[in-house]
Amino acid sequence: MRTGTLAFLIGVLLFQQMTMLPPLVWAWGLVLCVPAALWLKPFWHLPAWLLTGFLWSLLGAHQILAVSLPQNLIAKDVVVQGHIASLPAQKTQHVQFEFDVQHAWAGEQPVTVPGRIRLNWYRDYPESLQVGDNWRLQVRLKPPRGFRNPGGFDYEAWLLQHRIRATGYVRKSDQNQILSTGWSYSLQRLRQTIRSQVSDVLGDSPVKGLVLALVIGDRSAINPEQWQTLQHTGTNHLMAISGLHIGLVAGLAFWLGQRLWRYAGRGMLWLPAPKAGAILALLAAIAYAALAGFSIPTQRALIMVAVVMLALLSNRPIIPTRTLATALLLVLLFDPLAILASGFWLSFAAVAIIFYGLSGRLGQLPRWYQGMRVQWWISVGLFPLVVILFQRASLISPLANLLAVPLVSLLVVPLALVGTLILPVSHWLGDKALQLAAWLMHGVMVGLSWMAQWPFASWSGAIVSNWHAALALGGVILLLAPRGWPVRGIGLLLLLPMIVGVPSGIPTGTARFTLLDVGQGLAAVVETRHHTLVFDTGPRFSPRFDTGAAVVVPYLRQRGLRQIDRLIISHGDSDHIGGAESVLAAMPVEKITSSVPDKLMPHAVESCQRGQRWTWDGVEFAMLHPSEGFSPRRNNASCVLKITTGKHALLLTGDIEKAAERHLLQAGSPDLRADILVAPHHGSNTSSTMPFIRAVAPDYVLFPVGYRNRFSFPRDAVVQRYREQGVSMLATASAGAISFDLGQGQLRPGRFRQSARRYWHDR
Repeated sequence: MRTGTLAFLIGVLLFQQMTMLPPLVWAWGLVLCVPAALWLKPFWHLPAWLLTGFLWSLLGAHQILAVSLPQNLIAKDVVVQGHIASLPAQKTQHVQFEFDVQHAWAGEQPVTVPGRIRLNWYRDYPESLQVGDNWRLQVRLKPPRGFRNPGGFDYEAWLLQHRIRATGYVRKSDQNQILSTGWSYSLQRLRQTIRSQVSDVLGDSPVKGLVLALVIGDRSAINPEQWQTLQHTGTNHLMAISGLHIGLVAGLAFWLGQRLWRYAGRGMLWLPAPKAGAILALLAAIAYAALAGFSIPTQRALIMVAVVMLALLSNRPIIPTRTLATALLLVLLFDPLAILASGFWLSFAAVAIIFYGLSGRLGQLPRWYQGMRVQWWISVGLFPLVVILFQRASLISPLANLLAVPLVSLLVVPLALVGTLILPVSHWLGDKALQLAAWLMHGVMVGLSWMAQWPFASWSGAIVSNWHAALALGGVILLLAPRGWPVRGIGLLLLLPMIVGVPSGIPTGTARFTLLDVGQGLAAVVETRHHTLVFDTGPRFSPRFDTGAAVVVPYLRQRGLRQIDRLIISHGDSDHIGGAESVLAAMPVEKITSSVPDKLMPHAVESCQRGQRWTWDGVEFAMLHPSEGFSPRRNNASCVLKITTGKHALLLTGDIEKAAERHLLQAGSPDLRADILVAPHHGSNTSSTMPFIRAVAPDYVLFPVGYRNRFSFPRDAVVQRYREQGVSMLATASAGAISFDLGQGQLRPGRFRQSARRYWHDR
């Protein structure tokens, strides 16, 4: 069973690495694989288990991807009728929700669209959108699409895991009208009611979003600063209703059920107290998971609790490894896509670490000391996995969790849940309980914020190789082994390669250039052997989301870069400067250069100007624009940077237009020759004049543009000009992040969307 489950897991994992979706006919192999897995002799059944996992994932993937958005409906007006299926999340200027489609029309013609879509409603949206309400809406849809960058979040995988097969927005139209209200989504409607009640009680409390996350699993109101504090201290797991919280609620219910049932008299004869406690624990876990909307983490935790409680009820011995394997198998059978979530690996790894840590330990210890040891085991044991998943880890996590876990789990969560439950019965008591929970949570966050400011509170590293990961796993096994094991100290040495390991070095005189995929905007990174330059930081979409934090910083971290030697902000447009503050807050920056220094106050900023030159590791950098004799405004004020290695040259142009291009030509066109050109102004009609293209004479032109952007960049006339000159064209919208190694033989573009493709991309 246990080895079979591991083989099943490997099969599921192998399937998720597929670049293309195999034919559905392969799934017929389950007819042979399942009996073989169950009945073949040991060892020989392992390949059957592996194939079963692979084919089971194949079957599930085909079911999810069976209905896609037709090409002729992309970005077209479509009328959909159905129900609001998730808690509406209030953003800065819009509301976001999931929508279950029952009917759809294009004009008067019925059409087929995916059953679940994700919508944004930007203007004139009702303030009281309710889950379960039946609406007719005019929308525009597009297939699942996200940024594709090394180290970045795979939004398309997240949408696949949540069965969302199209995204879009609500158009302003007379078609938008509510058809009926109802309780078809009664559980989600109850959660929305609870959210409203708790929000009314807590008002403007700064920790309202944190309390809501602990009560109903709604994390949409947690602000970025709080998330950053939780991440730096390694306590962000507290905001996910998963194993810790559901296990706590189940444990309290089990203890309470046993105690109370002892007074049941004759009831004890037909139902022993432990079984009564197990029933109450299971019911409590189900109720809490329901409050969280049966989110994916809660499903995993609920299955694990259910396996333990059902073992108690059936008088089966609770063997930790068998229990863990059963829960793992059930989770994968229920949802093979669960392995795409980092929480899947962290939750099962944490439980496995606890079981391993408890094995072979003799003697009775105080419970508080046992709790400290368990927290230490989890912090140390998960360190390699956290680094592998996120390229960073908190070094103060053990200490921070010793403070936060008892307070949040034993005080804040029970008070918040009790307050929520009794609020409809006694508003005064519920109010006091919730206010006390918020007060305690505020105190926890004050302490964590103070700890997050400590030097070396967190550590970041490069993406970890498979070899380093294997060594780190061995190191953890040794470090957490019981006392008396030989060579335990070697475990620390086995962790060192992962900690000190860095990506392969860039030779002197060469550079690595990466144009990041930030949608409709620009962000680029240039690495030499010992230096890093960032040119623009992409757009800021809202106070809670920008590509500096979402794209630029994760890319730098996965490359193992811990400092930016020069940050250049070409000009003040939001799609270029929007992520600057997030980058400056996340990483030390040696020098800032910009054409708009006033927009980066209070940071010390040098104005970019023609004639500025410097050399890093044999690579030359020269600022070509703006110059003293030219008084540009807005786009034409953009910094223009040329980077030259021994063999190749790169030209970064910001958003310059025709006037700046003419000025550059008049200032001396020989400076403009480059092998790679990042197209001026994203390929707009206001730039890329034919004289400029001829002067630069690039082999490649790169368009930093968003997928189906509203400006239709690059424009057809611009594309035609480059085509006439025989220039190879690449766009981030289709290629994802684009990379080149400059100065190392023939130029070969790297296209991240293609090189890191999985079967769900572009579907």
